[in-house]
Amino acid sequence: MKVIKIPISKGALGKNDGCEKAPDFVVKKFTEEIWCKESEDILPKIEVGNVETVGDLKKDHETIYKKAKENGYPAFYIGGDHSITYPLFKAFSENFENPGLIVFDAHPDVYKEHDFVTHQDWLFYLVEEGTLKKENIVLVGLRNWDPKEIEFLKNMKIAYFTAKNIFKNVENVCDFLMEKARSFDGFYLSIDIDSIDPAFAPGTGYIEPAGLSSRELLYFVQRLKILKNLFAIDLVEINPDKDINELTIKLGARILGELI
Repeated sequence: MKVIKIPISKGALGKNDGCEKAPDFVVKKFTEEIWCKESEDILPKIEVGNVETVGDLKKDHETIYKKAKENGYPAFYIGGDHSITYPLFKAFSENFENPGLIVFDAHPDVYKEHDFVTHQDWLFYLVEEGTLKKENIVLVGLRNWDPKEIEFLKNMKIAYFTAKNIFKNVENVCDFLMEKARSFDGFYLSIDIDSIDPAFAPGTGYIEPAGLSSRELLYFVQRLKILKNLFAIDLVEINPDKDINELTIKLGARILGELI
């Protein structure tokens, strides 16, 4: 699988400076310290690419979109801030008749504040522009939001699971995700590291207590990986500057190892 590094933090609007370093840190940790999958399978070799960014958000999004079109699928993208999912999914959607998206995140990311795409509204733009069908979205792990975001989700009838919902029955939630993902001809998985409780992943811009454990996330991704229509994955919002003992970086490397 191709692993594409996207060193960008401008989409975080100064709230997660340092996350642009994550792609290099995660790939290095993967190369040096992840030796096998938890299934005991040997890790396949990865082909690592890079998106050249210039620090101009609009231009960088255009470059990311073009790179995604060139690279094809399957592909694993490492950001950077969550705004990268906008150009990545836009490119992805052009290859499938019925593309779908499952997002692990503490926040809905539909808070529109600007007239350009950021890490807090990338999903709003994908829905509003018609790139992504509202019925083809599932958000997982939500636990902090602006009231107008929940209003948007409910008005649009976008499916979501709060962290509290998941805690009640992880297996049932995963069964739902598996069934939903099978209905897409192209399945895109986006993982914001802040979906994980900061006890396990402190290295991010928005730490939100009471999230998923690292074991729970790995349970989800190991099952979702089974699906043959999973063609694109991104991992975002890891910030090495905010990490403690490289806990978050190594978790990112482990997630990469389980999904390639």
